Amino acid sequence: MFQRLINKIRAGMFIAAAQGVTAGGLTAAGTTNADALQLAVDSDINVVTTAGAGSGVKLSAPSGPGDEVAVFNRGANACLVYPQAGGQINALTATTAGFSVAAGGRAAFISYDGTNWMAVLSA
Repeated sequence: MFQRLINKIRAGMFIAAAQGVTAGGLTAAGTTNADALQLAVDSDINVVTTAGAGSGVKLSAPSGPGDEVAVFNRGANACLVYPQAGGQINALTATTAGFSVAAGGRAAFISYDGTNWMAVLSA
């Protein structure tokens, strides 16, 4: 499963080939986990089109291990992606540390234990 995801990212397709719900035209908000734009629970692919400096989005709690969420940043600035309360992305500080996705960048977030996320970043 993980290798298939990596192959899609390398091909620039991201997770779009997988069946799922896409949320487009999103505007990143806030500057912390507390006021970042909350991504919809059912959105597998999230396209941020506006990202002000320091703004971000927040992942919903995963439904279980293997849950995948993609963020494509089409904004002019980097977009921070925060975990849900109590969650952690890679080795960043739990809850409060945002994972940076550069302008034009794509990232896949995969829950490895139903609470925490690992991020796969593609330029």
